Amino acid sequence: MQGKVRVLIAEDHETVREGLKLILTAQSDIEVVGEAATGREAIELAVELNPDVVLMDISMPSINGLKATAKLKTSCPKVKVLALTRHKDEAYLQEMLRAGASGYVLKQSPPAELLHALRSIMKGGKYLDPVIAERVLGTYANRPTATPNAPNLTDREADILRLISWGYSNKDIANRLNLSVKTVEVHKTNAMKKMGMSSRIDIVRYAILQGWMESA
Repeated sequence: MQGKVRVLIAEDHETVREGLKLILTAQSDIEVVGEAATGREAIELAVELNPDVVLMDISMPSINGLKATAKLKTSCPKVKVLALTRHKDEAYLQEMLRAGASGYVLKQSPPAELLHALRSIMKGGKYLDPVIAERVLGTYANRPTATPNAPNLTDREADILRLISWGYSNKDIANRLNLSVKTVEVHKTNAMKKMGMSSRIDIVRYAILQGWMESA
């Protein structure tokens, strides 16, 4: 990572926006290049400014953070999105990963957590707030395993589950691994059956257990 990390803040509350700006600009390796108060404005400014990272609130007017992230990743695929939200619900995490976010941090967490997340995703990793990771792990640990004696995943199946947990679509994975979309879907289905998984959030839980969310 060379030069300063260029950050666009997308947050509808001005007071929160100013607080985030103070935290970020106090760092020698981070530069705030723009501020957006709506999801639509976040998309427009991302296209105009081409930041390294968009710090994206989920609950915003005009277009919410989920839809804004999906649209932004289509328009600016190289721009990373770090979700900053008060929502601890796994459903929000699941949808933000599906939309293409590289990380998920709670507003309730200390500023150091936000800075750590920013730097982690800029190094190519994925980041989950420890509070969220703990909740996901707790749910996974307490859930009966559908297939306790499931056979080991093949290397290809593990690769595909890993990429799914990082938010890649089947099409993205196919392009990345030089496979057909149909082949990706077959491997995904087989892997999920072996592991007793029924949804993407199950894959995310497994990814956390494997340490996949900390490094890409």
